[in-house]
Parts: sequence; structure tokens; C-alpha cells
Amino acid sequence: MLHALASTAHHLRFEDLHLNPVALSLGFFDIKWYSIAYITGIILGWWYLLKLIAQPGSPMARRHADDLVFYATLGIILGGRLGYAIFYAPEMFLHPLNILRLWDGGMSFHGGMIGTSLGIILFARVHKLDWLRVHDYLACCVPFGLLFGRLANFVNGELWGKPSDVPWAIVFARGGGEVARHPSQLYEAGLEGVLLFAVLWWAFWRTKARYDPGKLVGLFLLGYGLARFTVEFFREPDSQFQGTFFATTIHMGQLLTLPMIFGGLYLILTAKKRRTRVEPIAGSASVA
Repeated sequence: MLHALASTAHHLRFEDLHLNPVALSLGFFDIKWYSIAYITGIILGWWYLLKLIAQPGSPMARRHADDLVFYATLGIILGGRLGYAIFYAPEMFLHPLNILRLWDGGMSFHGGMIGTSLGIILFARVHKLDWLRVHDYLACCVPFGLLFGRLANFVNGELWGKPSDVPWAIVFARGGGEVARHPSQLYEAGLEGVLLFAVLWWAFWRTKARYDPGKLVGLFLLGYGLARFTVEFFREPDSQFQGTFFATTIHMGQLLTLPMIFGGLYLILTAKKRRTRVEPIAGSASVA
């Protein structure tokens, strides 16, 4: 019934927005909005990280931030691509070189998060820093990338939602058929990008959460996990899972967020136990 209503209602058509996945075509090479989204998210995240570490009690100095961006970027790219192959397209391992074809698309946030976390741990060991507190600071910067990444998904007309008759539903005719659907990409941009950033901003700047190791990264994990789990109810399951358990019972995206939700709760609830006197890397004053 809902499918019929969604297909017959008068809704905005995606092509009427005149959005093009290609931001600039040079003839021999196309610059896509998806690539710009990644670059913009990383640059803004780096800029914001510099603002955070300038505050008392920072776990690292300015000189560390530049190296951290390199480790994090490498983790995002390698982890995101490998995660996509493992969780969503295991057939890629039959042709391993296809994993390196980044321009063909296919990145997993959960894989990128794991890759980035491993990069941070390696970075912290090299520089003899507290890896959990470094995670706290970087977690506050991640929503930038999530926001622009989801907006790029919308511009690409991909990862659309389930059929719906809500007034703001959109007909994604290319791939989505002649059916109005939830613009779930925008739901995710709002929850994972804007709202999650606001929560972490408040926790960092208006509370003493940054002095409780693991609390900020716990808030990030819990917030992202709940946002992603909720939006998946409005999002069409990935095409490769149609007719399977991951479409009829629980989406792969929801399954992967469960460890994040429980892990985030654990980090938040145990953060105060890990608190010690903070001797900042940058500056001279101790912070209790």
C-alpha cells in the first residue's frame, strides 16, 4: 500500500535538482563531489583539531597534529576500502586489485573508523602519547567528514531511503525507480553530522569531559551508533543483501553499530575511573 502511495503521489524528482556527481570535468579527468567531500572534511577536521589542542590539558602539541592527520587519513582510506570489501562486497577479494580502484566507489564508515583507530594507536605509540585521549580529541572532528560525506551521497543520488509518502520524499528515478523515497542521506547528514557535532561541541567546551579519558570518544560512538541504527529503518537495504537476513530482519549497518553503542556506553560510564591529573603536552599548567 505504501509503495503504491509513494509511486502515485506528486513529489520532487531528483533530476529536477540538477545535481551532478562531477564537480569539475577536465576532459581527461573528473573531479567528483565525493572526493571534494572527503578532502573538505579532513581539512575542516584538522582546523578544528588545532582549536581543540590550543585549550588547557591537551594530550598533544601542535607539532603532533600534522602527523596525526596523515595517520588518520591513511586509516580512513585503507580501512574504509577494506571494510567495504569485507562487510559489503567480499567477492572483491577474488580480484584483489579491484580493492585499489578507489575511483569506482565503495567505502565503509565502520572500516574507516577501525582503520583510523589503528592509525591513532600507532601514532600515539610512536610519539609516546595517551592514545585514548588523542581519540577523544579526534572524535570531536569526525562529524565534519560525516556531514560532507552524506551530502555527497545525496548529490550522487545513492543510498536513498525506503518508499514513503511524506511531503519531502524524493523520486530517485535513476536506480530507485518511479517511487518517492525518504531522502535518508539528508537524515544521516543531520544526525551524524550536525547533531553529533553539537553534542560533542557542548561536551568539550561546556563540560570537563575532555579530562575524563574515553568520554568524548564514547559519546561519539554512542551518538553515531544510535543515529545510524535509527536512520537504517528509513533507508533501503544495500542491493546485495536484498531478500537476505540483512534486509528482512536487521540491516548490515545496524548490526555493525551495535558494538559501537555498547562500547560507547562502557567508555562513558567508566571514564571518570580513568581520570588522572592531566599534564598537558602543550603549555605549563597542570589540569586536575
